[in-house]
Amino acid sequence: QVQLVESGGGSVQPGGSLRLSCVASGSTFELLRMGWYREAPGKGRELVAAISQLHMTVYADSVKGRFTISRDNAKNTVFLQMNSLRLEDTATYYCNDDEDHWGQGTQVTVSS
Repeated sequence: QVQLVESGGGSVQPGGSLRLSCVASGSTFELLRMGWYREAPGKGRELVAAISQLHMTVYADSVKGRFTISRDNAKNTVFLQMNSLRLEDTATYYCNDDEDHWGQGTQVTVSS
């Protein structure tokens, strides 16, 4: 059974940084495209960043230059480094694979 477990969320002030991690188990991690999504209150779930099996990356325009997605196939882990956080980055962040498995989410709150 595939399981994705996120961690690393928290509360930070604007301009701060957080690093999210997602550990996958039960999957052929190295063969899967992995993504980070987020869902803010009253809004739909949106793609934040994704990384392919060959480490090619895509980002939402709103996070380009501030967030970096990476993966460590030896540890079955995908990361999201978030810098220069803004109030509008506040959301629950979810890890996803391209077999449509989802983690439980980790909360990121940016407030002054």
